[in-house]
Amino acid sequence: MKSKLALISRFSVLTLMVASLSFAGLALAQESPAGKSSSLSAKDRTFIHKAAKGGMMEVAMGNLAAQNGQSDDVKSFGKRMVTDHSKANEELKSIAAKKGVKLPSKEPSGKWSSDKAYMDMMVKDHEKDLAEFQEEASTGTDPDVKKFAEDTAKVVQEHLDLAKQTQSKLQ
Repeated sequence: MKSKLALISRFSVLTLMVASLSFAGLALAQESPAGKSSSLSAKDRTFIHKAAKGGMMEVAMGNLAAQNGQSDDVKSFGKRMVTDHSKANEELKSIAAKKGVKLPSKEPSGKWSSDKAYMDMMVKDHEKDLAEFQEEASTGTDPDVKKFAEDTAKVVQEHLDLAKQTQSKLQ
C-alpha cells in the first residue's frame, strides 16, 4: 500500500511539474506582441532603440532650433532635422512594428541655449550616429534593419556635412 501511495504521489508531482512548465511557456509566448517572438538579434534590437531615441531627440531639438535660432541657417537646419528625422522615425516605427519591437514612447525634452551650442551638439551627435548607422549597415543581421541603416546613413552623412557647414558660419 505504501509503495502504491508513493507511486501516486510521484506521478502527481510529475504531472504538476509538467503542467507548470507548460503554463510558464504559454505565459512567455504571450509576453511578445501578438504572441510572436521577435527574430531580431540583441544587437539589431539595441540599434533600433538607440535610433528611435536619437531620432526623437533630433525632432525635438530641431523644433527648438527652428523656433529659437538666431541665425537663418540654424533655423533652416532645425527645420531640415524635423522633416528628415520625422520621416526616418515613421519608417523605423513601421519596421519595429513588423519585427515585434516596442519603441520608447517618451518624447525627449530639450532646452535651448544658443545657436553655437546647438550646432556643436549636432556635429558631435551626427558623427556618433553616422558611425552607429554604418556599423549596423555592415554587421546587422536583419535585412530590413540593415537596409534602413544603410539608407539612413546617407542622410545622416548629409546632415553631418550641413551641420559642419552651418557651425563654421557661426564662429
